[in-house]
Amino acid sequence: MGGRVLIVAHRAERDADHAQLAARRQFEQAGWEVTDPESHSGAHLDLVLVLGGDGTLLRAAELVYNQGTPLLGINLGHLGFLAEREAPELAEAIDQVVAGDFRVEPRATLEVKVIHADGHLWYGWALNEVTLEKVVPQRMVEVTIKVDGQGLSSFGCDGIVIATPTGSTGHAFSGGGPIVWPELKALLVVPLAAHALFNRPLLVPPESTVTVEVHAGSRSEALAACDGRRTAPLDVGARIDVRVGSQTINLVRFGAAPFSERLVRKFDLPVDGWRANRQVAR
Repeated sequence: MGGRVLIVAHRAERDADHAQLAARRQFEQAGWEVTDPESHSGAHLDLVLVLGGDGTLLRAAELVYNQGTPLLGINLGHLGFLAEREAPELAEAIDQVVAGDFRVEPRATLEVKVIHADGHLWYGWALNEVTLEKVVPQRMVEVTIKVDGQGLSSFGCDGIVIATPTGSTGHAFSGGGPIVWPELKALLVVPLAAHALFNRPLLVPPESTVTVEVHAGSRSEALAACDGRRTAPLDVGARIDVRVGSQTINLVRFGAAPFSERLVRKFDLPVDGWRANRQVAR
């Protein structure tokens, strides 16, 4: 029995057009209906096929947020940490989907609320992270971090990253945060270039709300960015509340390989130890 698939391809990747054409042909031969972002009417989807990297997958997740549609990522870029297969494995991956030989892995999202100084509200969501970034390059943004209404610390910084476990391998990792296994339900808070003694990353329970306030005396305003795609300005005196969302983004997975295997494969980590590769002098 066929299904309905939305194909989302990287707009500039040179191999994307060929991969998209091959995928469309293979799905149609299997009796599936194929659509693309330009012609998608919002009707029910059984699958979203993502041809590109993590940025393309985040764009695809935006198209089907709230729908629970599973996303299958095929990496056409460099790292593609969220992708399940590499480009040469496209045909095999489609065969497995058509045969129903896959599982769905839910990933937590963030619910984001911005409260401006005048009381105006802005709502957003994120799969990877929400970042609060300074607007004036030569100035720091002065912030206070609170958890469940309790102030923890105030300092000047370049920004703050609040990430899901999924986002722990992205911007938060670059900022010095730990990698968090996706099965762990938590919020990760990572200050960026903070001028403070208490500037270590925090791992917060999923039931908690993390609040970041921009001080009334801050010399820079800030910008809130959800997955780098949905943004809201943060004027001086504004605050942002972040908590684990009620919605999940579902990723297609084949087999039952542990997350540690993905870390080793995607980051090309050495697992034998440097001693195993030494040549012993005779």
